[in-house]
Amino acid sequence: MAQSALSNQQSTITVGLIGWPVEHSRSPAMHNAAFKALDLDWRYILLPTPLDQLAAVVGRIRSGELSGANVTIPHKQAVMAFLDEIDPAAQAVGAVNTIVRRDGRLIGFNTDTLGFKRSLLETGVEIENQPCAILGAGGSARVHVLRELGARITLYARDVAKASVLSSEAHLLSEAAQIDPATRLIVNTTPVGLSPNVDASPWPADIPLPSKALVFDLLNNPPRTRLMQQAEEQGLRTVNGWGMLVYQGAAAFKLWTGVEPPVEVMMTALREAMRDE
Repeated sequence: MAQSALSNQQSTITVGLIGWPVEHSRSPAMHNAAFKALDLDWRYILLPTPLDQLAAVVGRIRSGELSGANVTIPHKQAVMAFLDEIDPAAQAVGAVNTIVRRDGRLIGFNTDTLGFKRSLLETGVEIENQPCAILGAGGSARVHVLRELGARITLYARDVAKASVLSSEAHLLSEAAQIDPATRLIVNTTPVGLSPNVDASPWPADIPLPSKALVFDLLNNPPRTRLMQQAEEQGLRTVNGWGMLVYQGAAAFKLWTGVEPPVEVMMTALREAMRDE
């Protein structure tokens, strides 16, 4: 759909974020800045959705009241049952984070994989045939990307049974001391350290991080988590979740609008929203 066609719509087109809770999200700031920059009559809103209201909110997309949505915790798997089609990449991950309405049909996509991969590749870290660790059992998109890039993956989680579904190499977080010292990448997929619990870290304070590891914390608030501080104190490189958030959002933006998103505008809006908090 061309930009001019989008701009000539009779009424504002609405998309939003389905999750519970969602009040912490900065997605509206970056999407609405992008819509404004391209003069698109669209808006992005928060859609706080308890599980027992999920079907009703998806129904608002089906009716056309909403033109699409992002989906976040805890609904990325549950929402799949309400959709007409699942994109093969989302099917492979087993989770949907973007819903697109096309010709009355609801299609589920996963742009988390695109966002994480793009952000990871920008770091330049070499992970092919290298040991990499994921903290948490909810990182299916990250496991998918690391596997695609040829990494050797070990998961550390509180729920080993759940983690074992993603990788045969799964251990308790309390066993982090046994991590391969040659590990090149550690990805935190847990919510530990998310604001307001900024003094918490998923990594034990008394265990050194591997000396060659890049630490990628998917959290975006605070911008420098306790885990990142632990890594930096050991002289390690760190990355937060801002790039992934913007890139996955940009991919969703293009799926909804058909228009190339202004990524720099989205990143600037995210930075400003975080600074104003």
